Amino acid sequence: MTFSVSSGPNKRKITKNPSMFRVSLYPGIFIGLLILAVLAVPASAADEPTVTITDFKVSPSVLMPDSLGTITITVKNTASSATLKENTGITTTDATTTKVTDINVNIENVKLEGNGIIVLSNDFQRVGEIGPGQSIQLTFSIQAPPKNGMYFPEVWIDTSGGTSTRYPVPVNVNTAVGIERQAILIMGSSLNGSVNPGDEIPVTLTVSNAGQTLADDVILRIENVSGTVAPKISDSYHLGSISAGGQKTIDLAFLSDKKTQAGLVRVPVTISYNAIDGSERTQVTGIDLMMKGVAELGFVSVDTNPPRLLENTPFDLTVRIENTGTGEAKQVSAKVDLPTEGTKESFIGKIQPGNDAPALFLLEGAKSGNYPYNLTITYTDDMGTHTQTRQMNLRVPAADMTGTIILVLIILAILGFIAYRYWYLPKRNGDGKLPWVKKS
Repeated sequence: MTFSVSSGPNKRKITKNPSMFRVSLYPGIFIGLLILAVLAVPASAADEPTVTITDFKVSPSVLMPDSLGTITITVKNTASSATLKENTGITTTDATTTKVTDINVNIENVKLEGNGIIVLSNDFQRVGEIGPGQSIQLTFSIQAPPKNGMYFPEVWIDTSGGTSTRYPVPVNVNTAVGIERQAILIMGSSLNGSVNPGDEIPVTLTVSNAGQTLADDVILRIENVSGTVAPKISDSYHLGSISAGGQKTIDLAFLSDKKTQAGLVRVPVTISYNAIDGSERTQVTGIDLMMKGVAELGFVSVDTNPPRLLENTPFDLTVRIENTGTGEAKQVSAKVDLPTEGTKESFIGKIQPGNDAPALFLLEGAKSGNYPYNLTITYTDDMGTHTQTRQMNLRVPAADMTGTIILVLIILAILGFIAYRYWYLPKRNGDGKLPWVKKS
């Protein structure tokens, strides 16, 4: 191979050996091909993105013929993040960088093929991308066919790249196939006594198995009720096994706080048992206690105005009544049967626990003496209507005549002196003159 170089008027011919040119060209071609190969091949391969249905739900679980329902599916991207290593140098010994790339899957269409089930929803088109490990839920509206049976509509999922997934979903239309038979525990409670705050409350619990299979290792636990009501002895009871149609009975007692407000108190109860397949099941129920407050009325004081009664003088009688119970006393009234005229009945109204109220009677005077009488109180509380009677005594002292007697005596003394002076002495002298007047 010959190269010619012109420089000015003179020309110089340069001749180069072809074999020498090939030797000098090979290293450049080799290095270029090596760089392309390194850049084209990643250090680690990525997972292929794909989707799967991880869960489905048919609602209701058993459809009646021609009834409506829904099928909800959960679609998940099974791929994970990929780690890619890229060379940044010229040779394989140069430095490399590591890059984490999310592998998304693009869902183009999701369809439900009925296969006997009537699909009311349209296809889900252009759902979009789902990141690695992420999932979405899609719901189809369906209608059951008029004929009973098990049907298997298929979910078709098309993704980018031409891949697709098919998943059958069983739908039960009014058949017993696939219906789980299990134990069903029902708890009932009955009270054997009062539910007055502060009292002991006896309760009988009955746990019945209304299911079709055995309930094994049944444990009943009574939860805490914040100190208002608490079990007297134990808060956990082991009932053993309860067969289908069987029942177990427990007698227990609760302790209640005297300050518990009247009304409904619910005691939470948890029942746990093992199903026939060995799985543990838990049910939450409760015991309803209707707390009824009981009013207890007593007498604080009995006063009269004026404090010292006078015979045949009007007076006021005041009786203070106190509620020492746990419930409100309502419609409280009191009356007395004293043999006097006046207001003998008093209406009080309500008396809260720990409070008192006066019953006032306005009476005319009475003759002196002792008067036994009955004080009758009528009231209602959560337990009903009550009447309470107490025997009382009223004493009316006789009028004090000392002052009158003294006055009468003074008047009599004055009258006696006047009579002695102006009547008796003149008559005795015979001339009507006083004894000390000299005769002429």
